[in-house]
Amino acid sequence: MAKNLVIVESPAKAKTIEGYLGKDFTVMSSYGHVRDLGKKENAIDVENDFLPNYEVSVDKKKIVAELKKLAKGADIVWLATDEDREGEAISWHLKETLGLKEDNYKRITFNEITKSAVTKAIENPRKIDDDLVNAQQARRILDRLVGFELSPVLWRKVKPSLSAGRVQSVAVRLIVEREKEIEAFSTSSYFNTDAIFSVDNAKFKSKLNKTIDGKAAATKFLEACKTYDFSIADIQKKPAKKSPTAPFTTSTLQQEASLKYGFSVSRTMSVAQRLYEAGKITYMRTDSVHLSDTAVNGAVSEIKKAYGDDFVKTRKYKTKSSNAQEAHEAIRPTDFSMHTVVGESDEEKLYQLIWKRAIASQMSDAQLERTTISIDAPQSYQFLTKGEIIKFEGFLKVYLETNLDDDEEEAADGLLPDMNKGDHLNKELIQATERFSRPPSRYVEASLVKKLEELGIGRPSTYAPTISTIQKRGYVERGIHEGDERKYLQLALTENKIAEKALTEKTGSQKGKMIPTDIGRVVTEFLVENFGRIMEYSFTASVEEEFDDIAHGLKKWTEMLKKFYVPFHKNVEDTLENSERATGERALGDDPKTGKPVIARIGRFGPMIQIGVQDDEDKPKFASLRATQSIHSISLEDALELFKFPKVIGEFEDKDVKINVGRFGPYVQHNSKFVSISEKNGDSIDTITIDRAIELIKIKREEDAKKLIKTFSEDDTMQLLIGRWGPYLKIGKNNFKLPKDVEAENLTYEQCVEISENQPAKKGRGATAKKTVVKKAAPKKKAAVKKKAVAKKTTAKKPAVKKTAAKK
Repeated sequence: MAKNLVIVESPAKAKTIEGYLGKDFTVMSSYGHVRDLGKKENAIDVENDFLPNYEVSVDKKKIVAELKKLAKGADIVWLATDEDREGEAISWHLKETLGLKEDNYKRITFNEITKSAVTKAIENPRKIDDDLVNAQQARRILDRLVGFELSPVLWRKVKPSLSAGRVQSVAVRLIVEREKEIEAFSTSSYFNTDAIFSVDNAKFKSKLNKTIDGKAAATKFLEACKTYDFSIADIQKKPAKKSPTAPFTTSTLQQEASLKYGFSVSRTMSVAQRLYEAGKITYMRTDSVHLSDTAVNGAVSEIKKAYGDDFVKTRKYKTKSSNAQEAHEAIRPTDFSMHTVVGESDEEKLYQLIWKRAIASQMSDAQLERTTISIDAPQSYQFLTKGEIIKFEGFLKVYLETNLDDDEEEAADGLLPDMNKGDHLNKELIQATERFSRPPSRYVEASLVKKLEELGIGRPSTYAPTISTIQKRGYVERGIHEGDERKYLQLALTENKIAEKALTEKTGSQKGKMIPTDIGRVVTEFLVENFGRIMEYSFTASVEEEFDDIAHGLKKWTEMLKKFYVPFHKNVEDTLENSERATGERALGDDPKTGKPVIARIGRFGPMIQIGVQDDEDKPKFASLRATQSIHSISLEDALELFKFPKVIGEFEDKDVKINVGRFGPYVQHNSKFVSISEKNGDSIDTITIDRAIELIKIKREEDAKKLIKTFSEDDTMQLLIGRWGPYLKIGKNNFKLPKDVEAENLTYEQCVEISENQPAKKGRGATAKKTVVKKAAPKKKAAVKKKAVAKKTTAKKPAVKKTAAKK
């Protein structure tokens, strides 16, 4: 057995490091955290200084047992997890779980996975940094307290199965408030005016220096241009320079990858993780823009070799955040001489982006000459033409940053002919185009990350999971609407005649934009009203600063938690006792048939429309909204349309054939079977006939028959089916994996029952939920009762922390 055991988080990282160490070292992976706060009521002992109760995850027991065995036989255990707080905490959890003593473990970190970095780390070990661990513990415990105490409030006051979080709820608030700004925005129109002039048969473009309000004023201006003598009023040429931006931090990498390649934040981090573990780039969770001397020297050497001495200009960038704590360097290549990597397409793209940004940061400024030409126009206006000539490329040889607001910047007007002050100009075309004032833009993932960073909310390691969480929880969705057609006018003066055109354009595209759902809006409004303190941007940022203080040894973590928790817990109790239920209720008008009020609101199962109220003699009617509808914008007319369904359109095999609309679109219902009505196939719920509905039912039956492998007389709810990933077992509503190398068609009923009772544990929460669904093969009725009981027991779980937290 090896004298040295090295433990890292991931198998890919382990594989890379193993190649750098000798036969005396065994490198193993912990596969991330090996333990976490328990899920039961004793997870956090609030009265005992927030003492946490950690448990080894079910899916990690096997790896922990293996690590314990290897640790016992090793002289030294090297804890080589990442260098940020999360990595420090993983090392601490490993030390505690494996029972390591102070004299038989060493903590090592490296910012890059290269042989020299790993060797240097081995030569300079340290002990676990308790301050970093406590900062991570404080964050984990505080977030658990918030989530597990706020979520039950939402279950009772808004809708079951909702959740809240300290950072995620504030991120949703940003998106909700931006949506309200857009809804309140009043659009106005104006005219932008462009011209094409010529001098000595050479044409160039120009723009009017101001907008013109209204069609009448634009027409009047063009009329004045008919007889106006245009000439060059002034020419200004100024030298200018453009400097490169700093190397990437986590947030700037996420933004640039989104703008250049359309990568989501989570996709960027996943690809960066693979590049880091393969030893290609430095650690990818950082808010530092600093480059080490070794990195700068490596960049300079490569710049000289690839581009020449004139392209070198070394710089030291300073991190804006005083609390930059995640790592010591910006994201950069580990070897600047490697311009590209061979791998998956995403890895090649992201690596090249990182390489270009990092090497450009140590290159010369671009030397430019900027020319501005002024042309006098009627009514005291001026046309302006701007041009830019690159005298020396500098860093532009390699890289130009994309800006989130590029569409709002003034672009240069292209190459300019040789001109002098006083030159007479011929007007080729003067064109006034109607434009419209724009509301604030909805957030995309990149701009949301930028805003969170500006406000000091979250840290590099939290941006991706936060954005992923608010979408998974159904509070925010990415828009898919391509936009609507809008008409606009264009007035063109050519050959002293004004022509008018009516044109159309697409506007209001939501594609890829972050839009709050009805649930997201109602939850946000409820939390802001009842938990204003923790929903404040400044408060959320100040909590992050307190974590930083704990990491620097300036604050005791338990005192920080107590200061936060005592008023928060009282706030929870008061809200449960005194607040009204939040439904986002909106009155749409009265039903013309019954005269009863029509209301849009959040119900137990989501957004809905209600006709009538509970006190009426007749029960209220209810209808779910379609996926594209919102309680905040639906009209009375559209709401009433929802009550046309379900509708019987005929009979088939002595059973009614109904059409209806669910949350996921229209469908045909027959004999407890559901068949989607797809507009892609030319079908519509408004025009579908009984004959077409029967055809769809038959097609569905044929498709289902192809999936069926076998049924069982002992249990008519048990089936062997073919799915997307091969054969599987279905019992009632529950699906079970089949062991490898079994012939599905040969399985007996008893074997299927055994398979259902011995399913492999799932990773993460609810790992064993499905394993106990079917307990016995017979008798059939008892199995069904037991199954129902298990399901009920599982769903009735109380949130962890609840009882302990409520102790007085």
